[in-house]
Amino acid sequence: MKIVIINYGAGNIKSIQFAFKRLGYDAVLSNNPEEIKAADKVIFPGVGEARSAMKMLKESGLDVLIPTLKQPVLGICLGMQLMCKSTEEGNTSGLGIFQTDVKRFSNAVKVPQMGWNVINQLKSDLFKGIKENEYMYLVHSYYAEHCYETIAKTDYGINYASALKHNNFYGVQFHPEKSGIEGQKVLKNFLAL
Repeated sequence: MKIVIINYGAGNIKSIQFAFKRLGYDAVLSNNPEEIKAADKVIFPGVGEARSAMKMLKESGLDVLIPTLKQPVLGICLGMQLMCKSTEEGNTSGLGIFQTDVKRFSNAVKVPQMGWNVINQLKSDLFKGIKENEYMYLVHSYYAEHCYETIAKTDYGINYASALKHNNFYGVQFHPEKSGIEGQKVLKNFLAL
């Protein structure tokens, strides 16, 4: 199986690569459109600031390529947020794959949310074998609002979408590569889609 992690300069991609290694797969880092299109599975990571990440995607033409992909694509953290319509972070337009917007947490909670929190109301085979209210590891100041594409929810001062799905596109706000055995299961389920 050919797994490509999109390398566009945003993200802690080494830890994702190691997570796949633990599952027995070599994931390739690439920003080559032909290589990305030829992959069986695509990971769209992201750590950092939305506006600069979007700028890097545009400079490489990946903003046009990603929404056209036909194989399963998994956006992680900022990757998922960039797949939404827009984000308040830097007032940035996203790729418009998920029909929702990304908002900043209010100052009523500690921002960023950093650490373990539960995911629930799980839908989709991405969460096969994962129990309701399982803990996942999160680090973020912005969240995706609920929409009909929500496949997991989390509470942090507000109830938000911690996972989204549209056709072959999946997004998770948490870091499966840092979420222990249950996170590994999410990545394994993604590979089985």
